[in-house]
Amino acid sequence: MTALRIIFMGTPELAAASLAALLREPAFQLIAVVTQPDRPKGRDLKLQPSPVKELALSAGLPVLQPLKTRDETFIAELRTLQPDLIAVAAFGQILPKAILDLPRLGCLNVHTSLLPKYRGASPIQSAILNGETETGVTIMKMDVGLDTGDILTQRTTPIRDEDDAATLHDRLAQLGAGLLVETIPAYAAGTIQPRTQPHDLATHVAKIKKEDGRIDWSQPARAIWNRIRAFTPWPGAFTSLPGATQPVLLKLWQAEVTAQNGAAGEVLTADKSGILIGCGEGSLRLTSLQREGGRRMTAVEFLAGNPLKPGTKLG
Repeated sequence: MTALRIIFMGTPELAAASLAALLREPAFQLIAVVTQPDRPKGRDLKLQPSPVKELALSAGLPVLQPLKTRDETFIAELRTLQPDLIAVAAFGQILPKAILDLPRLGCLNVHTSLLPKYRGASPIQSAILNGETETGVTIMKMDVGLDTGDILTQRTTPIRDEDDAATLHDRLAQLGAGLLVETIPAYAAGTIQPRTQPHDLATHVAKIKKEDGRIDWSQPARAIWNRIRAFTPWPGAFTSLPGATQPVLLKLWQAEVTAQNGAAGEVLTADKSGILIGCGEGSLRLTSLQREGGRRMTAVEFLAGNPLKPGTKLG
């Protein structure tokens, strides 16, 4: 049987997991990889390749990095490669119809939610933020809409109390990669019947902004706990502590929900068990946090250099 000629499109670590899985399968012939242009990173703003580009180059694959996928020269280049299928995971650009229609089997996308829930840019963070107990991955056939294509396969995973966006990201990356390599042969053989999404049940989520991490202490403790988990490691959930001349920013890494009540945003206790903060409902015990410009610490370590008195108000 002739190996399927596949072009892969993706950019971050999540996508690299799918590329690695495709590379391990002898039934697939990876003919090219498309990823975002190198971006400046670090203090010296040196151009850095994406994780997908690094993996592709190490595997000896040709790499294409168009500024815009609508560029006619780029589309013509894809056409000359004559792919049977294009596999996409977290690429970062909308694909025009000219690319979606180019391969004989179309374009398949790995999306890290159970569509039609959480279409858009932040499905992993949004599932935690909204207190979901389960999420998963969807392999869909792409169309011109944003995550609106027909569903081919889905796989679920629980969201555990100990999960944050980083741990859930890593698990979904592997789950999606495994499901992609399972789905492609069955789809190519015609044994999977695509299912139209129930569009009336769709929810949409936007790209996360840094300000989304700001804590509103008037919210219930559980909602704040979800926000901390959803925005770890980026953009980080944060609050402010009164300072001598100006407020000091605090990044919150880990916390526990408690039933004790107190004034919203007020330090109730601060001892070896943690820093207990009143919320709109219940309270939150901070167990790991970071002062602006400092390192991540346990609450005990933090209090050793930053004693907090009950009644102190966080902003």
